[in-house]
Amino acid sequence: MTNFIPIFPLGIVVFPGEELNLHIFEPRYIQLIRECLDSKKPFGIPAVIEKKLGELGTLVKVVEVSKEYEGGEMDIRTQGTKVFRILELVKEIPDKLYSGAIVNYPHNREDHGKQDLMQRVIFGIRELHRLLQVKKEFRKPDDLLLSYDVAHHAGLSIEEEYEFLSLMQEVQRQEYLKRHLAKVLPVIAEMEQLKEKVKLNGHFKNLSSLDLDL
Repeated sequence: MTNFIPIFPLGIVVFPGEELNLHIFEPRYIQLIRECLDSKKPFGIPAVIEKKLGELGTLVKVVEVSKEYEGGEMDIRTQGTKVFRILELVKEIPDKLYSGAIVNYPHNREDHGKQDLMQRVIFGIRELHRLLQVKKEFRKPDDLLLSYDVAHHAGLSIEEEYEFLSLMQEVQRQEYLKRHLAKVLPVIAEMEQLKEKVKLNGHFKNLSSLDLDL
C-alpha cells in the first residue's frame, strides 16, 4: 500500500508499539497535530541522523492530548504503529506549514520469533542494567516481550537503532540485539573491574603471603 502522510521529523528512532510523549510547540507541528486529531489520522516520524532525513520511520497515532497551553502548545501521548519507507518527500503542501511524504509499508513479520533467543536477549539486557546500576522495568511479562519492546533498553546508538528498524523479521531483530549485547557486555564488565581496581588503589590491603618456595 502507498499513501501520503504528514511527517514530523525527529532526531530519534521510534519503534512500532512504543509509547512516546511529545511537547508540541512549533506552529507547523501544532497545525499537523490539530489536523490529525480532527481527522483521526496518524502521522509519520522519520528519523533524522546527522542532520539527514532517513527514508525509514514509524507511523504513529495520537493517543491523548495530556495538556494544552494558552499559546497553542500541547503535550501529547502517541504510540508507534508500523514502519514506513519514504518514496517521495513533499516539502510544500498548499495551505500547510508542515511537510509530508509519499510512503509505503514494508512487509514486517511481527511474530514472536524464537522464544529461547528472546529470553537470552532479555537476560543480557538485565545484565547490562545490573552492570550499569540502572533500574528498568518492562511493561509486559517476559514471555510477551518483543524485540521492539526492549530495543531502547539495550544501549544501541541512534545509528544502530535505525539499522534495527530496517530489519523486517522478528528473529532478525532478536539476533541483532543478541550480537550487540555479546559485544558490549564484556567491555562494560571489564570497565567495572577496572573501576573497582581504581577504588582500591592507595588503600591498605590485608593480603596473605603466598607460600612460594623461594
